[in-house]
Amino acid sequence: MISSANNTPPLYGLVLAGGKSTRMGYDKSAIQWHEKEQRYYMADMLAPLCDKVYISCKAEQQNNVANGYNTITDSYEGAGPLIAILSAFKAIPHVAWLVIACDLPLIDTDTLQYLIQHRNTTTAATTFKSPFDGLPEPLITIWEPSAYGMLLAHKADGFSCPRKALIRNEHNITIITPPDPSKLMNANTPEDAEQARKILNRK
Repeated sequence: MISSANNTPPLYGLVLAGGKSTRMGYDKSAIQWHEKEQRYYMADMLAPLCDKVYISCKAEQQNNVANGYNTITDSYEGAGPLIAILSAFKAIPHVAWLVIACDLPLIDTDTLQYLIQHRNTTTAATTFKSPFDGLPEPLITIWEPSAYGMLLAHKADGFSCPRKALIRNEHNITIITPPDPSKLMNANTPEDAEQARKILNRK
């Protein structure tokens, strides 16, 4: 578990599982890539790395989350990952949030530990550089408490994309290269899912 010594904000985990999964056609958070629903697999992966872990979902989804898992429901108008992150900060504002999307079938503990080891608490966020387009990856990111105001201002300016928040505030974020870029593969479509299963079956 991460220590909060030296005035370092505690690190909480947030698994994003409230999306509509429109492109996939079914709930991505319920896919069993690793013999359990992905939202639980990722929460369990985060548990030894963070002081506490929550699954982010919509209010109507809360009753479908298994006992033993903490939840945070959306408390801002709108939809999408920015709303989920803001809702986590509204619920518990004085911690850093390691936010991770549920559509990352290849993500592993080593990758998350690398992110935590390179956490820069003097900037608003520590994030990976995407191996696919070179832009910051907002949904595998540690958002420090100072990011709350930044994200609220981003929303107030009419933006809904957390990636754009990182780009707009590039002077105040830390971007690192992932140790194994392939681990950041997203599975958003049935074709992505088929490719991910082939990779996992080879292992």
